[in-house]
Order: sequence, then structure tokens, then C-alpha cells
Amino acid sequence: MAALQRRLAEFAAARGWQPYHTPKNLAVALSVEASELVEIFQWLTPEESARVMEEPDSAHRVADEVADVLAYLLQFCEVLGVDVLAALAAKIDRNELRFPASRSSPSKADKDRHSSE
Repeated sequence: MAALQRRLAEFAAARGWQPYHTPKNLAVALSVEASELVEIFQWLTPEESARVMEEPDSAHRVADEVADVLAYLLQFCEVLGVDVLAALAAKIDRNELRFPASRSSPSKADKDRHSSE
């Protein structure tokens, strides 16, 4: 992960883009790229969305947008000094406490909480 962050930083530096890589700008770019990923699935049925990787053109589009989202997320974390893997591990730990596996089926309140995270 660190090697990818270095490559992204070097790529931006070689093009003089660092002044534009502020937390706000990177967060906005991340949101735009995530929206482009959502756009691929926007009008698909659940069944069609499950098969999106079967068609080479749509699979390529999905992979490209996933890469864009990850690139901006890694750059965002680099600029703010967030250890993305540590942050994810900590979040999973908190969620395991909040949503123990011993509960057999999610309640409406749990579903509502998930939709707001």
C-alpha cells in the first residue's frame, strides 16, 4: 500500500499537482469517482449488477473506476497522514462490537444504522 501511495505522490509531483491535492479537493475527487462507479450500476437490476464483470467492456469500466476511487482514497490518506489499513482494522473492530455475530437477523434499527454509515 505504501509503495502505491509513493507512486501516486511521485506521479502528482512530476506534474506539479501537489498544490491541488488538498484534503477538500481529494475528498471531492473521491466522491466524483465513486459516483462514476455508481453510474455503471445505476439502472441495472440486482441480477444484472451481479453479472457486470462477465462482459469485458463493463468489467473494464468497473475496474477503472475502482482504481480511481482507490487512488484518490490513498492520496487523501497520504495528505492527512491516515494509515488506511490501521483505520480499516480499527473500524472492523468497532463494527464487530456494535454488530455481534450472535444476533441471528438484523433488526430494522440495524439496517437503518448501516444505511447511515
